Amino acid sequence: MKTASEPVIPRLASTILILRDAPQGMEVLMVERHHEVDFFSGALVFPGGKLAKGDADPRVLARCTGVEGLSAEQIELRAGAIREAFEESGILLARERDSGEFVGADRATRLGMRYRKPLDSGELGIADLLEAEDLMLACEGLVHFAHWITPRPAPKRYDTHFYLALAPAEQVAVHDGKEMVEAQWIRPTDAIAAQAAGKRTIVTATLFNLRKLNRSDTVAAAMQTARASRIVTVLPEIVERPQGRMMLIPEEADYGVSEYPAAARR
Repeated sequence: MKTASEPVIPRLASTILILRDAPQGMEVLMVERHHEVDFFSGALVFPGGKLAKGDADPRVLARCTGVEGLSAEQIELRAGAIREAFEESGILLARERDSGEFVGADRATRLGMRYRKPLDSGELGIADLLEAEDLMLACEGLVHFAHWITPRPAPKRYDTHFYLALAPAEQVAVHDGKEMVEAQWIRPTDAIAAQAAGKRTIVTATLFNLRKLNRSDTVAAAMQTARASRIVTVLPEIVERPQGRMMLIPEEADYGVSEYPAAARR
């Protein structure tokens, strides 16, 4: 039996920073969590969440492209990230098996109406959708961007992998109306400014990854930088300082800071 002093074991999770180039600069898709959910209510986040049992279904592997050389866990994380993004935003990073073309806007909308709720409830797994609709998950489009683990004192902990992906040109983002109440394309610099002004709630891992993303002006530049970078796991350590509780972050993770206030919910 786990004692009160033992940390909660983090659950595997994955999320995607879905990107597009716009006239005013690169934008990332973000969704607002419903104010009635029990975890980071009202926060602006990237589409994503904890892995589902169906993400590890052996049938998924046969329906993935670009996963050669990846571990089973990394394939599962990518499948989970694509599924979560579809559930929460309606964006489906999948291709027609015969043509290799990305799912178009109309088809993505129809698939969303049919599958988003059953996937969210666990009634269906992502493999069921892929087989029924003869689709392939476009895992080659996901670039590993970051890896964060919730600090040990937290009552809910997640072991989260972040990925970058280019948005399919024709698809339209629509929030799920359940956990998420808004979906919007926003420049990283604007999201950061909204958080700084107190207009938006953005949790620490999301904020730090927005800041890192904001170093790039285009999707191509962001992807190139991510591919050339080493993924350093961030498991913040909570320490007491004269100015209050602080989170220690590895300098080699390349976020530009090594300490950050732990008390503020950002």
